[in-house]
Amino acid sequence: MMSQSPVDPAPTRAPSPMAASKSPEEKLVELRRMRTIATSLLAAMAVIFFVASATHAPWPWLPYLRAFAEAGMVGACADWFAVVALFRRPFGLPIPHTAVVPANKQRIGAALGRFITNNFLSTRVASERLASVDALLIFARWIGDQGNSERLAGWVGRLLPQAVAEIPRERLGEFVGEAARRGVAAIPAAPLASRALSILWAQGAAQALLEQGLEYAEAALARNRAFIARKVSEQSSRWMPKWIDNIIADRVLNGLLQTMREMREPSHPWRAEAQRLVDGLIRDLAADPDLYARGEAMKADLIANPVFLEQAKSLWSEIEAALRSQLSGPDSAAAGLVAAALREFGRWMEEDPRRRTRLNRRLRLLALRALLPRRAEIGAYIAHVVDAWDAATLVNRLELQVGKDLQYIRINGTLVGGLVGLLIFAASRAIGGP
Repeated sequence: MMSQSPVDPAPTRAPSPMAASKSPEEKLVELRRMRTIATSLLAAMAVIFFVASATHAPWPWLPYLRAFAEAGMVGACADWFAVVALFRRPFGLPIPHTAVVPANKQRIGAALGRFITNNFLSTRVASERLASVDALLIFARWIGDQGNSERLAGWVGRLLPQAVAEIPRERLGEFVGEAARRGVAAIPAAPLASRALSILWAQGAAQALLEQGLEYAEAALARNRAFIARKVSEQSSRWMPKWIDNIIADRVLNGLLQTMREMREPSHPWRAEAQRLVDGLIRDLAADPDLYARGEAMKADLIANPVFLEQAKSLWSEIEAALRSQLSGPDSAAAGLVAAALREFGRWMEEDPRRRTRLNRRLRLLALRALLPRRAEIGAYIAHVVDAWDAATLVNRLELQVGKDLQYIRINGTLVGGLVGLLIFAASRAIGGP
């Protein structure tokens, strides 16, 4: 008779990886356990009271035990009524001022929205709270765990191909082509060529390419010695003996080969001349108006060519095919690379407090700019969600959160009531009462 209706658990949600919490099922188990303890204590007081009342033995402590049990039973019933009256009508009777939560559902939602808006989303409180949380450190340590990074990479590997498949290919191809055209158009050609040539020359890539060209030319001359001799003979006079033509061809060819071998020496003058020419070209590409105009004209011809747009549009097909083949599942090579990159990012963030502090500051500013102007909307949203719940849902969810603590009130009411009743009975006996 004293038991309350069971509480339907809210839908199960997996604990957050950032902060573990009890599931609704665990909370429900704890609530039922505490409710059983409180009700059992009330039943124990009732049994003690009736047994003490039915016993007529001349034990001097028996009246005190009876008084303790009687007062504890009264306190337990009173607190049971108070706890039950918060959520529902005791015994289903229409007693005034009971079922407080269902009767005031709309007021509770509005008050909850105002409370959160005024106390959690104020500028001072939100700024202080966000400043005390190193969000990037928490994320870095979480993503640094191999299991977490692999799960996240696997999730990306499963989701990305599905997302790619849902995107309209033709429209996206046009978008990629237009983006490529605008990107190329926005970059000045001559200054870009100047920077690229400067980097290639400074790192030795251009010199290596020239040396490879010399090696190729030297090998080509050596392979085609007979062909060169025949061409020299064909261009020579008819009366010139052939052996003389061969001598001339050999000397010309040997001279060319010797020159090429000398040009491969680091101290050869051609290197200084090449350095001078390249430095001049780098300066001219960066500052010469005529070269700038010629570069822009060549770039305009390039992006106006239909072949350029078609090639840019076909880029998406290649990207999509690569995504499908490389991100086909959590065990793919790309997923492993993503997981390794995530772990490296976590270590990178954890090892540099100054960078983390700077990025945390930017994240806080973004969060404050996103939340604070919408404080009223957030409060109204909370009120709307609570108001949209039916009374049973609201009761179940609130009771699941605070019901366990309310059962402690019943337990305390039983014990404290019994002690107060015992003190009153003892005082009445001391002043000469029955």
